[in-house]
Parts: sequence; structure tokens; C-alpha cells
Amino acid sequence: MSEKTILVQVTGADKVFQRGSETIHILGGLDLQVAQGEFLALMGPSGSGKTTLLNLIGGLDRPTQGEVTVAGARVDVLSDRALAGWRARHIGFVFQLYNLLPALTAEKNVELPLLLTPLSKAERRQHVAAALSVVGVAHRARHYPRTLSGGEQQRVGIARAIVTDPTLLLCDEPTGDLDRKSGDEILDLLQALNRDHGKTIIMVTHDPHASARATQVRYLNKGRLTTEKPE
Repeated sequence: MSEKTILVQVTGADKVFQRGSETIHILGGLDLQVAQGEFLALMGPSGSGKTTLLNLIGGLDRPTQGEVTVAGARVDVLSDRALAGWRARHIGFVFQLYNLLPALTAEKNVELPLLLTPLSKAERRQHVAAALSVVGVAHRARHYPRTLSGGEQQRVGIARAIVTDPTLLLCDEPTGDLDRKSGDEILDLLQALNRDHGKTIIMVTHDPHASARATQVRYLNKGRLTTEKPE
């Protein structure tokens, strides 16, 4: 890995929550490196901190202690305003439940991240068409989410995530709400984005079938990462 560019560097990350008088330790002194172009699967039992770690990397949350550096930026010390701009440039999020706005067509959902950029309307339209084409749903551009299958909705979600050409894709259980056939199609797409388009991907999953598609697998257990599956 030393020969590759390190895109994500998490050093000594702790995450602690207070629930009343109870202190809950989610992550404890966690270290992680992800190289540019890698497809990493994060596995672990429910409540092990997988989504918390993903949120720290994506700048949606901050560690209680430790450092998070992504694409050369210390994400944990950026102001909220700077963080919003940084996320818009560098991070594409893919969620388990798609998070599409029902009142907007597929193409309008995909366009949303571009509204934060200086692109013209015509340029936004071109970017949206390209992203929908890459994920294979260009023919469904003017359809509303309610008329799309689960697999199609997730493809639109992925198009929205890649439309700004982000540095890093963060996927939280992207196949968790899909049947096996649709899930396999989404995994095929993520693999293609990694292999053919050079996208760096970090995917949280509980499914060994999904993690088998990644180039690296790490297990999160009791707030720490390991390369070996916990007993």
C-alpha cells in the first residue's frame, strides 16, 4: 500500500456518545488507511460502529478524539461551512433506502448535488445524462421514484452520488433493501465504477456475498478494525 496514494487516513479515532449518565464508546483508538482506487468493505455486527466510521470519513460526524484526513484535508477540524463545500467536491453517498425525493423525477434527483456548483443549467443537464447513462437508467430519467423498482431507485441513487465526479464513494448497506438479483446488479455496478472508472469505494455491509466483491475487507469489532473475521 505504501506505493499507492493514501486517500483516507484515520488515526486514533475515538467516538463516545452520552446517553443520560451512561457513556457509550463506539470507536476506540481506531486506525485506517484506504488507498486511492481501493474498494473496501467494512463488516461487523450491528452496533459495531460501521456507519459511525463511514460518517466520520464523510464529514457527517466528528471524532471525539483522533484525526480524519481525506483527500488531503483534515476533515475533523473543518468548519461546518467549509465541510459542506468539501463534501460537495469530494464525497458521494449511497444509502440503503435510496433517499430519493418522491416529488422529483430521477433526473431531478440526480441533479440536486449539482445545484451547489457553478455549472449552468445546460451543463448540469449534460452531467445528469452522463451519470444516468453510466448506471444504466437513462431511459428512466423522467420517471418518478414510485414508478421505479428498488434496483432502479438504487441506480438513481448511485447516479446522484457520482454526478459530481467525487473523489470517494461511501456506501452504507447499498444492497440491504434489495433482492439478491437486484443486489447483484448493484454490486456489478459498484465493481465497474471501481475497476473501469477508478472510483475509490468504502462500503458498509453485513453480507459476505457483497463483501466478496471488494478488493479489501476489514472487520469492525468492539470499536477496532481487524483483517480477520471475529469469532
